[in-house]
Amino acid sequence: MHRFTIRRRLGLLLLITALVPGAGVAMAQAASADVEHNEAVIKNAVIITVSHGTLKNGSVYIKDGKIAAVGESVNAPSTARVIDAGGKYLTPGIIDSHSHLALDEDVNEATSPVTPQMMMIDAFDYQDKAIYRALAGGVTTSLLLHGSANMIGGQAVVIKHKYGANRDAMLFPGAPRSIKFASGENPKRVYGVKEQLPSTRMGNFAVQREALVQAQDYIREWDDYHAKVKRGDKDAKMPKHDLKLEALADVLRGKLLVQIHCYRADELLTEMAMAKEFGYKVRAFHHALEAYKVADKIAAEGVAIATFADWWGYKQEAWDAIPWNAVMSMRKGVRVAIKSDSDDFARRLNQEAAKTMRYGGATEEEALKMVTLNAAWIIGVDDRVGSIDVGKDADLVIWDGYPLSSYGVPNKVLIDGDVYFDRSLPGYGMPHYREGQ
Repeated sequence: MHRFTIRRRLGLLLLITALVPGAGVAMAQAASADVEHNEAVIKNAVIITVSHGTLKNGSVYIKDGKIAAVGESVNAPSTARVIDAGGKYLTPGIIDSHSHLALDEDVNEATSPVTPQMMMIDAFDYQDKAIYRALAGGVTTSLLLHGSANMIGGQAVVIKHKYGANRDAMLFPGAPRSIKFASGENPKRVYGVKEQLPSTRMGNFAVQREALVQAQDYIREWDDYHAKVKRGDKDAKMPKHDLKLEALADVLRGKLLVQIHCYRADELLTEMAMAKEFGYKVRAFHHALEAYKVADKIAAEGVAIATFADWWGYKQEAWDAIPWNAVMSMRKGVRVAIKSDSDDFARRLNQEAAKTMRYGGATEEEALKMVTLNAAWIIGVDDRVGSIDVGKDADLVIWDGYPLSSYGVPNKVLIDGDVYFDRSLPGYGMPHYREGQ
């Protein structure tokens, strides 16, 4: 750890000690533990692994930010700091596969229906308190998406909720790129009031298809140019670079995960048909409130859905929503996630997932997968997070109460093995401030 960071944290410690009686000892202990140890053991926990069952009384050994061992007992050095869960539940960190937190009003670039060159990282406010509030609800990873004003919007950013860290420390290292598409009411309404294309559903898909054809032409131009250069043609003229078309070309090349805002069954089918037409894959449909009507078709294409638990009737596209959608689609073979699309719901995604147990009879593991492992797959980081498995990032939540109930409240939240939220500490549960990390 940098000396500058330690000095800043000691200064903060002195300030909090002066303002909050009794805070000094707890803060000093947390700071000391973090500085001296990169190994930890969580013991005496009911471990819901999500991937391979539940241990009634188990331990997790964490080394260098990774899960090094899981079992009824683990071998760890005596120098490892010990976190006694006291019989509480331990789960993977909650993952939100559809969020706009920390993007403020910059979530939409509504000046054109096709803006794939927009980068949500450029709108990311790493100091937004919504990141902390979601962290306090057990959320450790979020996919921050462009809004749904555009048929083809901008490129997402994936964050870890290390609230108090600098911006770069919050970015999920190595996460694949995602792009946001949207069809239906939103883009046709946004541009219809401007009396420009698209103002109908026909116009929506015409705009999308035209943009993808332009991307095909762009790829062809560059392929022809490279072929001429390879043949030694000294007169070969380099095509003009175009950020918009380069992004769309990456869609066609399979370099971007395509996340599509889409509600109606007919449009889910149209989007999958267009993906086949142009040779790219849809990663997930978001909202997808009529997925239950065509779940077998969605499953056959290997497309996931990130849906609401029970939102209904807030616009025409949502009139046929039912709270059984998630489980009905899952039973047909669709990979299902429950997401927030709301700074408020992000704090209670565990409860949103629990609703699928009431509506459809999802099992405990199935419900938790919807906000952990399945959500991680949609983002493309399921090899790193989403379950308690050896080798994965130590993004974990210790719960006061059963996690799939309104009594389930995060007690401690760890990200990469470090405690970023601890409800037992003063200072709003933040054991340390990591500016300069």
